[in-house]
Amino acid sequence: MRYRVNLQKTDEGYSVSCPGLPGCWSQGKTEEEALENIKDAIETYLAAIEELAKDKESRFVEVAV
Repeated sequence: MRYRVNLQKTDEGYSVSCPGLPGCWSQGKTEEEALENIKDAIETYLAAIEELAKDKESRFVEVAV
């Protein structure tokens, strides 16, 4: 899957967040490190959401963009 991320230069390096996943963010000393770290954060975020939803009824819907 592909997710849009916002990357911002800071005094300590780079901050990166995923606007499509509220609260999902990371950081790194370099741009490359920050991007690798957000990949791990996204995977962890999605695993947590899956775990929280496992006993709930859910459905998939398709949205044309």
